[in-house]
Amino acid sequence: MKAFFVTLFALVVSNGSLSAAIIEKAYEYPSGNVICEGWQCYDNALNVDKRPGVLVVHQWTGISDHEKEAARKLAALGYNVLIADIYGKGVRPQPPEAGKVAGKYKGDRPLLRTRVNDALKALSQDPRTDASRLAAIGYCFGGTTVIELARSGANVKGVVSFHGGLDSPTPSDGKNIKAKVLALHGADDPYVPAKDVAAFEAEMKTYKVDYTLIQYPGAVHSFTHKAAGNDNSKGAAYNADADRDSWSRMASFLKTTLGR
Repeated sequence: MKAFFVTLFALVVSNGSLSAAIIEKAYEYPSGNVICEGWQCYDNALNVDKRPGVLVVHQWTGISDHEKEAARKLAALGYNVLIADIYGKGVRPQPPEAGKVAGKYKGDRPLLRTRVNDALKALSQDPRTDASRLAAIGYCFGGTTVIELARSGANVKGVVSFHGGLDSPTPSDGKNIKAKVLALHGADDPYVPAKDVAAFEAEMKTYKVDYTLIQYPGAVHSFTHKAAGNDNSKGAAYNADADRDSWSRMASFLKTTLGR
């Protein structure tokens, strides 16, 4: 594993009196014969040897500023954060190519699970991580991915999907889920049909998964992405209320699940 350029900056935490020194850096790790380039964030001022680890999984274009902003905020809350690189180093497609690349992994769930589990392994082996306290969150494509991580039977305490796909080609894999699951979903998301939502809930209930599904009325796909604009008719748009509430629910979920 190799870490390249490092950025250090001061971040004022929400109580206004505590400053955190957030280190962020590129973070390479292997997945089979592919080199992946993730992104790590942690608070260097935190006076602990190990801390809970949170894996963040990117949307369809690969690691972007959106995930990095989330990682910084999570690091300020006391987590060791790694943004997974599902696609591999240097693969950062833009639309419409991003749809083809994301589709490759959605169509090959074993490959998707391998890539995300290798990222989780890298996070768990980092010296700052308490490997007994791991969780994963993901956006859009990443939301789909973290649920697949749970379906793979990974030893994570919890997973959080933000406007991710909820479908599964093998619903019986719900039996493998050990994690608590929080799915944050736009009730008007045209890319996640009602039948997928119903099938997801049936899967969770059938296998007695500890899950919560929150559906935001008036929210469509990508509701946490400011860059998505505000035109719901396009199917993807930012929703400030859903963004705010979903982050709050995620933070509370991680605090309860990971004990921090």
